[in-house]
Amino acid sequence: MKILALETSTEFCSVALSLDGKVSGQEILAGRNHSEMILPMVQKFLAEAELALQQLDGIAFGAGPGSFTGLRIACGVAQGLAYATGLPVAAISTLEAVAQQTDAEKVIVALDARMGELYYAAYQKSASADWTTINPPTLCLPQQAPAVSGDGWHGCGSGFDVYPDLSQLYREHIQQIHYGLHPRAHEVAQLALSKFRDGACVDPAHAMPVYIRNKVALKENER
Repeated sequence: MKILALETSTEFCSVALSLDGKVSGQEILAGRNHSEMILPMVQKFLAEAELALQQLDGIAFGAGPGSFTGLRIACGVAQGLAYATGLPVAAISTLEAVAQQTDAEKVIVALDARMGELYYAAYQKSASADWTTINPPTLCLPQQAPAVSGDGWHGCGSGFDVYPDLSQLYREHIQQIHYGLHPRAHEVAQLALSKFRDGACVDPAHAMPVYIRNKVALKENER
């Protein structure tokens, strides 16, 4: 299968191409320039692979949670490219994309959601190497992160970088913390493979970001 993947949910902008299970990708610290950078990156990757959009089997994007603007960019570009070619689209959780980087079996993912909050989820790898959701994605305060049972858990994501108390909250359960991880198109492409193979993709008109939070900033009296 040939799958193009896009990820713009953080300050990083990344593109990846999965060709028959082998994934290659590029990531750039984009700041707020995702919209200017994403399409040239896509064009470069396809040109280097000597592929046209029409030769792909599908397009995947990091659906969130994450930056409101970033999520809309990845979704919008995926939809536009898919509309132009009639390709299906797969929306991939950014939290699962971070868990995928650890190569662990039980993972707590916490991404900094700003405003003193976290995007959180806990996953366990199944026998088929897919992720089973133990605690579903949610928005919470670091001190109110959902409990997990047992030991051998791995923690990852910017939430652990920004909120040191989070590791204390799970000190009896976590075996290792993987610092410095953020969503990347490389893992979005990996996770999209099973979705396309199982037919769990959508028409581009139905591709939607996953926001979780419904506001982007604190009001003056909340600061």
